[in-house]
Amino acid sequence: MEEKFQFTPEESAQTIELLMDLRGSMEDFLHPDDLRKLRQHLTEAANLGRIHRDVFGLNPILHALQTAKIAIEEIGLKRDGVIAIMLYEAVGDNAYSIEEVESKFGKSVAAIIRGLVRIEQLYRKSPVIESENFRNLLVSFAEDMRVILIMIADRVNVMRQIRDTDALEARHRVAEEASYLYAPLAHKLGLYRLKSELEDLSLKYLEHDAYYMIKDKLNATKAARDAYIDRFIGPVKKKLEDAGFKFHIKGRTKSIHSIYQKMKKQKCGFEGIYDLFAIRIILDAPPEKEKMQCWQVYSIITDMYQPNPKRLRDWLSVPKSNGYESLHITVLGPENKWVEVQIRTERMDEIAEHGLAAHWRYKGIKSEGGIDEWLANIRAALENNDNLQLMDQFKLDLYEDEVYVFTPKGDLFKLAKGATVLDFAYLIHTDVGNHCVGARINGRTVQMREELHSGDTVEIMTSKQQEPKHEWLNLVKTAKAKAKIRLALKETQVKAGLYAKELLERRFKNKKIEVDEKVMAKLVKKLGFKETSDFYSQIADGKLDANDVIEKYIELRDHENQQANNQPVRSAEEFEYENPDDGVGRMNDDVLVIDQSLKGIDYTLARCCHPIYGDPVFGFVTVNGGIKIHRMDCPNAPELRKRFGYRIVRAQWSGKGSSQYTITLRIIGNDNIGIVSNITNIISKDEKIDMRSINIDSEDGLFRGNLVVQLNDTSKLQSLIKKLRTVKGVIDVTRI
Repeated sequence: MEEKFQFTPEESAQTIELLMDLRGSMEDFLHPDDLRKLRQHLTEAANLGRIHRDVFGLNPILHALQTAKIAIEEIGLKRDGVIAIMLYEAVGDNAYSIEEVESKFGKSVAAIIRGLVRIEQLYRKSPVIESENFRNLLVSFAEDMRVILIMIADRVNVMRQIRDTDALEARHRVAEEASYLYAPLAHKLGLYRLKSELEDLSLKYLEHDAYYMIKDKLNATKAARDAYIDRFIGPVKKKLEDAGFKFHIKGRTKSIHSIYQKMKKQKCGFEGIYDLFAIRIILDAPPEKEKMQCWQVYSIITDMYQPNPKRLRDWLSVPKSNGYESLHITVLGPENKWVEVQIRTERMDEIAEHGLAAHWRYKGIKSEGGIDEWLANIRAALENNDNLQLMDQFKLDLYEDEVYVFTPKGDLFKLAKGATVLDFAYLIHTDVGNHCVGARINGRTVQMREELHSGDTVEIMTSKQQEPKHEWLNLVKTAKAKAKIRLALKETQVKAGLYAKELLERRFKNKKIEVDEKVMAKLVKKLGFKETSDFYSQIADGKLDANDVIEKYIELRDHENQQANNQPVRSAEEFEYENPDDGVGRMNDDVLVIDQSLKGIDYTLARCCHPIYGDPVFGFVTVNGGIKIHRMDCPNAPELRKRFGYRIVRAQWSGKGSSQYTITLRIIGNDNIGIVSNITNIISKDEKIDMRSINIDSEDGLFRGNLVVQLNDTSKLQSLIKKLRTVKGVIDVTRI
């Protein structure tokens, strides 16, 4: 048997005092024998040594009573929540089972404790608490909203008790959690006092010097500040009453945490913060007169005190995205001190104080993500003071579309519901997904098709021999994983195709056969393949034998050569071209911008370089005042810049019309009239290119020809040059 749990004299006195303090409020909602059963359970657990102090040395029974006091007085929790608080430590220390709790105190208490236990298990995974995913998973694990409320109350209590602890590392971790996790949750729930306390205590433990510096300066100025607020409010109140407004005025000092955040944001000291306190004027105005009355009050105050125009914040005309509406001004009050004044109506103040919940009530909108709406429902229950009787109606049904899983290191990831191990592998990294062979979920080995559930700890297993397969597309749920698998399959196909191509080329080389790409392209088409990649994939997969391909290639090549040999080779010089057009090009209607922004200026295109739309160009002012447009790489450009730099102006193409430009291409190739026919066929098939003329000279088995064409722009020109270079027998194509 373990040693009996001992109370210190101080703890005994505090416990008795707390019980007396809470007895009246607890008896209002506890069942007749709840107190007896609670006392019996806790006494038995203490006597048997089944409950223990935590890392801070806190007494678990006294701590539970302190948390219960916060939950009752600050939050409004009743029987089930309070009993869950008192018994949770005993269940966590295995003094009692949840089943025992359910049999003696009911299903609702057991459900709350079950949620608290699940959260404790979640924490043991050492997650990164700063992430939004963890907050969502935390709330989804809680299920019953009272779990979240108890956790907030418990964290406030812990933060109050650990001021003098020696466990500094644990205190630092707890303070960080309060700042990143619990304070934002308290804010969303409308528990603003607890939220401010969590933030201030977090700052106290994390930024000790900054906290006490601000606290000391606030204390030193408190009496003077309160007196000043009264002096400021007095004349303002009289003026507004004389004007016939219905209103009330509040003055409040900012929290230490809020002041510190402002100091960091504005990069200044305590003395540089104008708005240590704010005056709030709240008008009782009908909806149709809200803005008008707010601006009337603004006018009265700025007539009384000089405003700082740089500090005006108008959230009346354009409210914040969260629905916040208010008019903030900073004025120079008595004794030349800056004072922030917030002007709003009762409706606006409710939205400001109660956030999204009030905003939805007024606007009739719903949350896009479920968590905010769910938390707002809790807050609405608190605000309506309904003793939380509706709590059981609010079960968290938010994450039916999402699951949250951990890595062994505690990193948390969100996936779509139904996601599998393979989805998770690809979410971590593409290489992990590509080599995934399975996983260990909570220590259990599973296949890659295994579906994931929230809270799972998943360790992906990989193998270098593993490669993506087409059937994997049926094993994943997420679009991201499907896209990565398709990409991997495509890359694998490309690699296999390259390997097959190299294999085929090596076989041709071994047989001392030189490959004619034109014949090979015909063979691929003849074999029924639309894409060359499919042809090589079949070879890589062994569905097409390389030796069979070579045999068919030889047959096709010999047949092509036999046909060609039946016709005598004719010189390219014999080619005659008859242009059906009249040789007159269309007028130029493309737009050039000359110099900075001049359009519509007359210009001519230089004959030395024949610029066309899309060419980088410049303008040259001629002696008669006209402008000639040259290409940047014009042969005459260096000399023009050197001698007449002052006459060069910038020019660039701006608007595209339907103009055609005449350019000349120099083509060199094997002396064969068939090659020239192929060239002219390419041009004739393009509706946007007109051939004006072609001149050909032949010598030593080569022909050199000047081809004059008309086309729209440089993109057409580059496309044409690229096509001409693919013609068999063409050696070079250049623009002149």
